[in-house]
Amino acid sequence: MMKKAKKNDRFVKIYEQGQISGAQILVDKETGVNYLFAFEGYAGGMTVLVDREGKPVITPITSLEEID
Repeated sequence: MMKKAKKNDRFVKIYEQGQISGAQILVDKETGVNYLFAFEGYAGGMTVLVDREGKPVITPITSLEEID
């Protein structure tokens, strides 16, 4: 179950898979930029999600208001 984002949180989790190893997609509520956070045990890393042209994936800010 995903934790509901607080109104003043900058990032919101829109996707999650796995527990010990897996991935999450986080969206910056100010810019709409999507980030992939991948983890395995105690290690993890985060990067900007890009489309096939290499441009950042951006979620419209208005659609994030529904998540709050």
